[in-house]
Amino acid sequence: MSGLALCSETELYNILNQATKISRLAEPNYLCLLDARSKREYNEGHIITARRAKKDENDECFLLPESLELDCVKYCVVYDGHTDSLDGEGPAIECAKLMAEVCRHPVMVLAGGYENFSARYHFFRSQKVFWMPQEIDDFKPHPIEIMPSLLYLGDIRQASDRYILKDLKIKSQVNVSPEPVNVSLENVHVLHIPVTDTADSDLLQSFPSVCAFIDAHMGPNCAVLVFSKLGISSSSAVVIAYLMHCKKCSLKEAWAHVLKCKANMRPNRGFVEQLLEWEKTILGQAATDISDPKF
Repeated sequence: MSGLALCSETELYNILNQATKISRLAEPNYLCLLDARSKREYNEGHIITARRAKKDENDECFLLPESLELDCVKYCVVYDGHTDSLDGEGPAIECAKLMAEVCRHPVMVLAGGYENFSARYHFFRSQKVFWMPQEIDDFKPHPIEIMPSLLYLGDIRQASDRYILKDLKIKSQVNVSPEPVNVSLENVHVLHIPVTDTADSDLLQSFPSVCAFIDAHMGPNCAVLVFSKLGISSSSAVVIAYLMHCKKCSLKEAWAHVLKCKANMRPNRGFVEQLLEWEKTILGQAATDISDPKF
């Protein structure tokens, strides 16, 4: 039995938006998202790609979902209307306990349930029940959320998508790529750091101005998007540098946070060495061993 864990709204949002060349939702063993509410509630609206957790013919006990090898699924997330704790009872807890008997990884219960998640991420509400494989392949992920409702990490496509900018209330952008990008909305502030994703590119000298820009433009209903061509290397380095500045934390701590949010983030080696120099500026000394293979 794998046990249960609580899943925050941001964590589920980021799980839904992980991507390589296409959305990871297209992977059959990536995510099992179950709605443990009633059929009526599910039909009125549910989280995108969620399937309804079904019960037996007496409508008493939950059943395991069919056509899924649950012991191979990376993420299994269950939600009901508003469960916010693992202590107690409710449809999500009941369903999750059943799932935990066969899942290899901990089964996650969404904190706050559908009500909180759909209020915050209204654009991920859906009434669609069946998803064709091509529709999943064509799903366009949103930027990864680094600081809830404040700071996002993404790619060039996302930076120029007017619907994404409106959904996330992005009013400012940091473009960490060689070329400028046309912004599809007016009144979006842009800081362009024209660097290439190579080990000899100098990002270190831009860290102070980037941090000052984010500090000045981030606030309630004013989120900032940091992006590069793929959203993997240079933009990830900038986000890590900002977290070190904002939280006065080590490179190791900031790295772990961003990696948890975006599984395929990977600053190149030159940027890692510059982040170590930035750590010395922030903390007064080096605190991270970048010879560790994780870096």
